[in-house]
Amino acid sequence: MEFKFNHNNINVFDLEKSVAFYKEALGLVELRRHSPADNSFTLVFLGDGNTQHRLELTWMRNRTEKYNLGDNEFHLALTVDDFKAANEKHRKMGCICYENPTMGIYFIEDPDGYWVEILPARRTSLPNP
Repeated sequence: MEFKFNHNNINVFDLEKSVAFYKEALGLVELRRHSPADNSFTLVFLGDGNTQHRLELTWMRNRTEKYNLGDNEFHLALTVDDFKAANEKHRKMGCICYENPTMGIYFIEDPDGYWVEILPARRTSLPNP
């Protein structure tokens, strides 16, 4: 039996703001969108164009306030081929929330407070797990 990653899901308060953020910050594009007949929620699947992995954004129509992320220990992680250019872009966007130069990584924060770890495609300071 073999399992393969399919997608991760996060709930978002402002769907269009989140879709725009992930497009600008990470180059993720909308692959498909689904809403039931009663329009009670909308699912948007984003992809990177290189892998089959998807990020599913869930928007609930009746939600009136942002989600409480608690300690927010959950995060996504993406690699990038031009780490320096990505860091400069995210710095200009003002979305870098934590940097660890010793480990050669940093995190950005999306509109809902979720953190996304950015790693160089070729890491020299730490081995890949």
